[in-house]
Amino acid sequence: MKEVDLFVPCFIDQVYPETAFNMIKVLEKCDVKVYYNPKQTCCGQMAFNSGFWDEAKSIGAKFIKDFNNGRMVVGPSASCVGYVRNYFETLFHNSSLHNEYRQLVKNIYEFSDFMVNVLKVTDLGARFAAKVTYHDSCAALREYGIKEEPRKLLQNVKGLELIEMNETDVCCGFGGTFSVKHEPIATAMAEQKVENALATGAEYIVSTDSSCLMHQEGYIKKHKLKLKTINLIDVLASGW
Repeated sequence: MKEVDLFVPCFIDQVYPETAFNMIKVLEKCDVKVYYNPKQTCCGQMAFNSGFWDEAKSIGAKFIKDFNNGRMVVGPSASCVGYVRNYFETLFHNSSLHNEYRQLVKNIYEFSDFMVNVLKVTDLGARFAAKVTYHDSCAALREYGIKEEPRKLLQNVKGLELIEMNETDVCCGFGGTFSVKHEPIATAMAEQKVENALATGAEYIVSTDSSCLMHQEGYIKKHKLKLKTINLIDVLASGW
């Protein structure tokens, strides 16, 4: 039996807690023993991206210590996991946490990557009767490096029809603090993304990153459009 630590990013904890519970549900179905450290907090990505590297280092040091037990760590956000994998090197190389951060970077996985490439599971017996289109988040595609893994999981969901949208790999405009600092640009990008999704006739936009979905959902709700958003994990936890 594999053992993993559950990493629950801030926005999942505060806005989409059901996704975290569904991740546990899916992992346990795959005979994975799940541990959760209730003392965990932010990984520090927002501070780092905003230029507050001292604060990011302080938060990151706590993150390393919270997951310093040798187990694999699995999280539902390619953005957060990709940040740990790619930028802890910048913060902690040749520091007192050098060995600890290198071990963590080797052990931390985004959920779909873990399912497909570690567990070798692509069919969970899920059922989700709907037309969906998939959004490749910038972090998942360019920073973490996943594209086919989420699609392999979706293709085995009974009743689900996956329709690819135009420009699926174009940014939705969220970009963390980008959407706050550059609201008009971010809104225009969300409009383009949502219009591409609507053109497919899909009922849902699916992604590995709830942060992107949150941004698109804001646009959808404001304009009262007939489209919903859902995390890949919530789809895979459906119907069983």
